[in-house]
Amino acid sequence: MTSRTLPATTRVAIVGAGPTGLALAVTLAGAGVDFVLLDQQAEGANTSRAAVVHARTLEVLDTLGASAELMRRGLVVDRFTVRDGRRALARLSFAKLPTPHPYTLMVPQSETEDVLLGRLRELGGDVQRPYEVAAAEQDADGVTLTMATGETLRAAYAVGADGMHSAIRAAAGIGFTGGSYGQSFVLADVIMDWAPGRDEVSLTFHADGLVVVAPLPHGHYRIVAVVDEAPAAPDRAYVRALLDARAPGQARVAEVVWGSRFRVHHRVADAYRAGRLLLAGDAAHVHSPAGGQGMNTGIQDAYALGRALAEDRLDGYEALRRPVAQRVVAFTDRMTRLATVRRPAARGVRNVVLPVVSRVPAFRRRLTTELAELNYR
Repeated sequence: MTSRTLPATTRVAIVGAGPTGLALAVTLAGAGVDFVLLDQQAEGANTSRAAVVHARTLEVLDTLGASAELMRRGLVVDRFTVRDGRRALARLSFAKLPTPHPYTLMVPQSETEDVLLGRLRELGGDVQRPYEVAAAEQDADGVTLTMATGETLRAAYAVGADGMHSAIRAAAGIGFTGGSYGQSFVLADVIMDWAPGRDEVSLTFHADGLVVVAPLPHGHYRIVAVVDEAPAAPDRAYVRALLDARAPGQARVAEVVWGSRFRVHHRVADAYRAGRLLLAGDAAHVHSPAGGQGMNTGIQDAYALGRALAEDRLDGYEALRRPVAQRVVAFTDRMTRLATVRRPAARGVRNVVLPVVSRVPAFRRRLTTELAELNYR
């Protein structure tokens, strides 16, 4: 049960109770730092959205005491395959990575949030709902958050973990530099027969746009695809036609469990801090879903920021995490553009070169380490 009594003061006000805000709250609770976690929704989201938890994020969740339960709910996959139609261009394994978690964990974001919330409650914390932050004003001594209800909260620091349209980033006057992709993205969880099977995450190249197919628990698959104009609610016929065109003969779609569409930006905040206002997660960076790194980077932001707040070393937070966001944005943009090459000659070169370089151990190690975000420790 969520709390509805807003205290007058706190050390850290966290705005947004998605994975980033929850991970920050768990970090602070474990360190004994007073905080208030606010969210404008009356209930947590129950759709799956992000579905990949990478190795570095699992290491962070180990530290936060949340990984064991998440592992119980998720599906371990240790192979990532790049395809063009039916043809496999590169097969990459996470199995030899230097980590206690040499794999990716496939689990819906709703489960990740539920596990983090459960851990937060074990530590004595909770989410204050529903509270929409209407204004944030800082002075030399702290920040005053004013809710849409007129209630106020005074904090030493306020953290925007409130997504791309962050109220805290706007109040801080921090720019969000970058652009957006012209195409839109389809997101769907489906029940289907998929020829490559449930032991790999597949990234399929196509001139019309990339397609990612990943297994989820309970026999479901996650599909993410770039299209010119996605429908608001992709149905079975739409998903079947999409896969028939881009991965012919590979899928037999039985049911669409859930579907949505979204547009993707590639942006990084010009700063992660303005005085006593700080940013983390999608409030600080957004990028292509290729590689499934958005939620992972946000959770890692949260842990780093929580430790910085607990240890009074905030000056190092931006220097540590902003270069990571810049790197992730650049990496996922390269993957997206490589997947969507339209000129036949360029596609031909790509499809000849990639199988060759993917056999080079150093290349495989570098790519899998980048996907797992182990370079970001």
